[in-house]
Amino acid sequence: MPASKGKPADQAELFSASTAKEIQDILWKAADKLRGSIDAAQYKEFVLGLIFLKYVSDAFDERRTELAKELMEEGIAEDRLDDFLEDRDEYTGAHVFWVPETARWSWIATHAKAQGVGKLLDEAMDAIMRENASLTGVLPKIFNQDRVDQKRLGELVDLISDARFGGSGDKPAQDLLGEVYEYFLGNFARAEGKRGGEFYTPSSVVRLIVEILEPYEGRVYDPACGSGGMFVQASKFIQAHRGRGHKADIAVYGQELNERTWRLAKMNLAIHGIDGNLAARWGDTFADDKHPDLKADFVMANPPFNIKDWARDETDPRWKYGVPPKNNANYAWLQHMISKLGEKGTAGIVLANGSMSSQASGEGEIRQALVEADLVACMVALPSQLFRTTQIPACLWFLSKDKSPQGARRLDDRRGEILFIDAREMGEMVDRAERVFSEVDLKKIAETYHAWRGTESARQAQMIYEDVQGFCHSADLEEVREQGYVLTPGRYMAALEAEEEDAEVIAERISGLTEELYGLFNESAELELTVRKALGSIV
Repeated sequence: MPASKGKPADQAELFSASTAKEIQDILWKAADKLRGSIDAAQYKEFVLGLIFLKYVSDAFDERRTELAKELMEEGIAEDRLDDFLEDRDEYTGAHVFWVPETARWSWIATHAKAQGVGKLLDEAMDAIMRENASLTGVLPKIFNQDRVDQKRLGELVDLISDARFGGSGDKPAQDLLGEVYEYFLGNFARAEGKRGGEFYTPSSVVRLIVEILEPYEGRVYDPACGSGGMFVQASKFIQAHRGRGHKADIAVYGQELNERTWRLAKMNLAIHGIDGNLAARWGDTFADDKHPDLKADFVMANPPFNIKDWARDETDPRWKYGVPPKNNANYAWLQHMISKLGEKGTAGIVLANGSMSSQASGEGEIRQALVEADLVACMVALPSQLFRTTQIPACLWFLSKDKSPQGARRLDDRRGEILFIDAREMGEMVDRAERVFSEVDLKKIAETYHAWRGTESARQAQMIYEDVQGFCHSADLEEVREQGYVLTPGRYMAALEAEEEDAEVIAERISGLTEELYGLFNESAELELTVRKALGSIV
């Protein structure tokens, strides 16, 4: 590693960056060093925190080397370099975090055995947060604890020292780290099973939402942002279509309930160079909305499915289309997101399949109100096994505050219509437990929506929408009324055989009746408790 002071070594020698695959292999081995010696819930915080620390240190050292070269070319003598190399503005002006000397990886690696690695790491995290306001309260200070095996932690530091996050060819160091960070988030989500879904949405699902909404510019909001995957993918979309210089064309707003996940999201945005507003701290979106006055151009979210215990207030002004039931927050999420949309705002939301057809506890009436208000633009039925962390079947809701024509053609006017897409047979299995959308799948679904909506990209490609039997159908509101406001795409597909339709109807009825039965069970339990209290007061 480079020395903290003095003339930096040759840049090519220091920053011949590892490939993403090499870094992933190194760090996964490093992660194994701690497995079993710490609480599983904190496992990813240890590893991802160290990855972040190594990256900011490497980025700092790389900038230091570049700066030394610039200074020497300007004729600055070697014995005067130190004065200039510690100029904070030379780093922050280049969008590099300022890393104090004792927080640099070279210092930690050199002094770890003599001073205690856990103590040095906690002090390094603290020092970086003090010096960089955007990281205040974000980095983990969990390394200097009795329950942490310091010998293993030292071995982990030695292994991570072999990973270099310098730029490589056309790929900046930031992009390289972004790939590694996402790889680890995905792996940790798989390892944690159901709990992993709290912070991670499969990348192909996120990409589909982003490709359909096309968030080129404006305010992007996620009220259950997890580790920030929606924002990262939106930034990647802009870079792919308009170049890196346009990343700042979107303003990011998010909220997250879980403290640890909120920290992961803050680190994730910092790693990807996204200046996002995730509020000063974590909080419950329903009980403590951190962005009460926000009107967003795009809302993208994968909120937790079917929450039965949530902060419900019947007088909340967000429930414009009906008060959501106490035992399921799906329609609370939908209405919260609608309340956040600007005049021409659009939203893409992942929800459980039951949200498309449930009649329990007034949900059918709320869905009817949303349809009659012409807020529903598109429904997408998703295939099974996209979500390794849950077996609950899922769908995508796309909402729009304004479905009037976007272009000159009358065909672009989709007021009073809903597009139904049945993607249940799409995707390919990457292993026995997980399915992903291919590039062809993503393109087909997104282009179908854009052709239907008449977006700019569709007009440029001269795409004209047509119904495709068994895949997509544009239904007017009268058709939806005839179906009892059920929004399951299979109901509207002409190519389905009668027996398949019958089977689906039966399955929907069973699902709806099951949800209704559970609701009655909950109400019965509450009534029983009330009666018991009343009887107790009499006795």
